[in-house]
Amino acid sequence: MSIDLSTLSPRELGTLITTAQKRQAALAKRAPIAQVRGKLTKLAKAEGYTIEELFGGDGGGISPSATPRKAASPARGRKLGKVAPKYRNPQNPKETWTGRGKQPRWLAAYTAKGRDLGEFVIPGVARLTPAKSKPATKKRVVKKSAK
Repeated sequence: MSIDLSTLSPRELGTLITTAQKRQAALAKRAPIAQVRGKLTKLAKAEGYTIEELFGGDGGGISPSATPRKAASPARGRKLGKVAPKYRNPQNPKETWTGRGKQPRWLAAYTAKGRDLGEFVIPGVARLTPAKSKPATKKRVVKKSAK
């Protein structure tokens, strides 16, 4: 951690020094981690437990940061469930597409050549996904200026 001391005023420097000294004193008063770990192990053993039973894992990772945390949730969007594939590549049956998201390259290549999307529907499993309609674009009229 680096702090740019050149931008601090004398008052801010004094506050920083005081805060650092308090923190240093608090850390100096604490017992060494190995000593605390030994006390915990002895107490657990006296009560008939092991560290693994009490804290889980190997017991060697006992630390303030070893507390359980919530799993991070996705930042945006919602998670959709799995969907059965609707389209299959006739050249390679292992390649399928659900109809969600961007078309895979194999399907985009076929449709670019003029083939219909309905040709790739898996029979009996799926129906053709309707195409998204594009909004009508206005024609741009350019007027010629009179000379």
